[in-house]
Amino acid sequence: MGDLSADLAPTGVLRAAVNLGNPVLAHGTPDAPGGVTVDLAREVAARLDVPVEFVCFDAARKSFEALTSDAADLCFLAIEPARAASVAFTAPYVVIEGVYVVPADSPFHAPEDVDRPGVRIGVKEGSAYDLYLTRTLSRATIVRGSDGVAAFEAQGLEVAAGIRQPMTSYVSSHPGTRVISERFMQIQQAVGTTPARRPETVAFLRELVEELKANGFVADALRRANQPDATVAPPA
Repeated sequence: MGDLSADLAPTGVLRAAVNLGNPVLAHGTPDAPGGVTVDLAREVAARLDVPVEFVCFDAARKSFEALTSDAADLCFLAIEPARAASVAFTAPYVVIEGVYVVPADSPFHAPEDVDRPGVRIGVKEGSAYDLYLTRTLSRATIVRGSDGVAAFEAQGLEVAAGIRQPMTSYVSSHPGTRVISERFMQIQQAVGTTPARRPETVAFLRELVEELKANGFVADALRRANQPDATVAPPA
């Protein structure tokens, strides 16, 4: 593993970018993070026989920037074409769903209802669903902010976009809103590093992710993080 360690953790420490803004994947504080991404990073470091350091952020775009600026060696991001040139991805380890929240009296009942002139959709800037909606919507307007629901509330938007689990939790505590039950996208969460890494290093990550899906590691990590509704991705 010496060559792999030198390539993936050239400082002698595996620096893993963790997005605490996605509660399905991570939780806790920068000093004490937890969740499936943290468990995966620890396992990668253990296989390489190096220590791990968590570089924590509150948004996926910041994790992406950390990787591309060489402030991190490993990231956990959704696979999206806008990131493909800058990230060498594994196959997904978890799939989660992007859904819309609307006012209870909204006329929208399916994702396809939303893409129309005059509809404003709040999103978290740089998130997987921001990138996806940016390339797929043709008539609605995307309103970006530090949090899509906060923009939805503050600006009286017609729609908010986000991850199913926290959006469902939001609706449960905010009468007068509801989730459009059908997903508008499937978010494929993967491990990533920079394309400059050796092919053998990228292959190691891809093979390890497949092993950890198959042997129950990912499912166990999700259960420990109290995320039973997240789905382990199928084999690549």
